[in-house]
Amino acid sequence: MTAPAESIRTRRRLGARTALFQWLFVVPALVYIGLYFAYPILQNIVTGFQHFTASTFYTGEAPWVGLDNYVQVIGSSSFFPVVRNTLLFTIGSTVGQFLLGLLLANFFRKHFPLGRVVRSLLLLPWLLPVIVATAIWRSLFDQDQGALSQLLQNLGVVSSGVPWLTSPNFALVSVIIVNIWIGVPFMLTILYGGLTEIPEEIYEAGALDGATGWRAFRHLTWPLLRPTVNVAVLLGVIYTLRSLDIILGLTRGGPANATQTMPTQSYQLSFQLFDFGQGAAMSNLLIVISFVFALVYLRANRPSVVN
Repeated sequence: MTAPAESIRTRRRLGARTALFQWLFVVPALVYIGLYFAYPILQNIVTGFQHFTASTFYTGEAPWVGLDNYVQVIGSSSFFPVVRNTLLFTIGSTVGQFLLGLLLANFFRKHFPLGRVVRSLLLLPWLLPVIVATAIWRSLFDQDQGALSQLLQNLGVVSSGVPWLTSPNFALVSVIIVNIWIGVPFMLTILYGGLTEIPEEIYEAGALDGATGWRAFRHLTWPLLRPTVNVAVLLGVIYTLRSLDIILGLTRGGPANATQTMPTQSYQLSFQLFDFGQGAAMSNLLIVISFVFALVYLRANRPSVVN
């Protein structure tokens, strides 16, 4: 009876030691998530219910105002135009990134000389610092000396420079174009990875039944690629919803708030008007919108279960 009891105690000690080592690996990650994700989000939620201004840093007192910040943000005359710009910017950017990324991913499935080199070069917009990318595009979009305006004038399309970033009619479209250029490599990488996971045998079997070209894409590629598409679109939308640096680098929300979105409005309220309570309220609304979209999108694309 002694040997089995000793064996049980030994297994328990080994189990406890294994659990301890497992927690030693997990705790750093939990601490990191708590400090850099959970705490900022919780602090932002609390700040949204306070009258938090620059003077709060000195006095240390931020009066609790309840929903007043949300009422002022939603009740402002700029709120619904800002929401509209956010939706247009997000939808236009995501659709453009996805379509171009899907076309390029299908193109690079074919093997041709220097294909890997060209595919690697297409990652440069994604790897380039955003501040550098926006500086380059600002020079390209310059109304008088920009390369795009000069090209259109030389081709006879326009008679004078195009106010890409200074006209309310062109600014939002210009910002969307830049964001598409930056985001296409991200879509290309994810979608290309999904396409390469589809076995070639499926296409060979489909070709025997006449599934070639568009029919092969519709009935074979698209259904098998949908899980990857769901991830790519969801990440693309969330990334674009929170996009701040591109707009600040190009237009700073102008002209006449034509490119003002919820992230830029939150930044302006917090770091230009120093009303951190309203800025936090705006960013909290953006978090809610992102969360609701993610839930609705994932539920709508949930695979059906056949009994």
